[in-house]
Amino acid sequence: MSGAPAAIEDMPQGTHGGTLGDWLSAAVRGLEAAGIETARLDARLLASFVLGWNPARVLAHPEQVLGGEWSRLQSLLARRANREPLAVIIGKREFWGLDFAVTADTLVPRPESETLIEAALAATEDRDADLSILDLGTGSGCLLLALLSELPNARGLGVDLSAAALKVAAGNAAILGLEGRAEFRQSDWGRGLDGTEGRFDLILANPPYVADDEFAALEPEVSRFEPRLALSGGPDGLTSYRSLAPQIGPLLAPGGGAFIETGAAQAGAVSALFEENGLAVTSIHADLCGRLRVVEVQQVMDK
Repeated sequence: MSGAPAAIEDMPQGTHGGTLGDWLSAAVRGLEAAGIETARLDARLLASFVLGWNPARVLAHPEQVLGGEWSRLQSLLARRANREPLAVIIGKREFWGLDFAVTADTLVPRPESETLIEAALAATEDRDADLSILDLGTGSGCLLLALLSELPNARGLGVDLSAAALKVAAGNAAILGLEGRAEFRQSDWGRGLDGTEGRFDLILANPPYVADDEFAALEPEVSRFEPRLALSGGPDGLTSYRSLAPQIGPLLAPGGGAFIETGAAQAGAVSALFEENGLAVTSIHADLCGRLRVVEVQQVMDK
């Protein structure tokens, strides 16, 4: 909770009567004292959420007098100053141009994970084809649902060990109008699949990849508030990949592709694991920062 006490002391006081500009100025000071680099943006988004305004309107009307909204803003500000993720506080995060509900039971979707969607789409020659998609460790469902939004005739199955996360994913599918093409099921990776689903043309996975000794260096938003089950990759960060590597081949349709997200320095080690299990690494995709992020694999085709 480093920085939180000072931040709370510096938060705007009172319950009503101040202006939006007063609140924003004090909120920025409080969030900066808590060590939050995006203090101005976060304060604006909190105000936007509480007032039901878009962020541009928040900036344009600092003279707006706050009534009962003041106390709610203070309550949410205290949570953010305590380093609770903004997405969890407001209950949503944008990913691939879509709004996804998130809770403390799911990871907050990351921009770098859009690399996985880009890679899968680039490998799909016919986006109107009747494709089957498997999302292993679906969480909020953002990967599966983002891909389904681009592939109008595809159907998908998302699996997760967390029943709470599956509930969030199913809710997101309904909100996005994709519930008719998305199914969700509780499973430990692919172990719960009994073969009746057939094989999948596209397999997506963003496994936990944080090594045990790296947790101390994580931002408090991640280490204290996001589900450890979805983060912890074991002593070297590769435990989940070792479980996944032998499962992908039997689940992958001939000619299909699997797209596996990795930590920023893990692509080489993850590639080796899949090659050891009879799969061919066909490409490694970099994110917008140039970090190798997604390993693409296919079945080895007989010559």
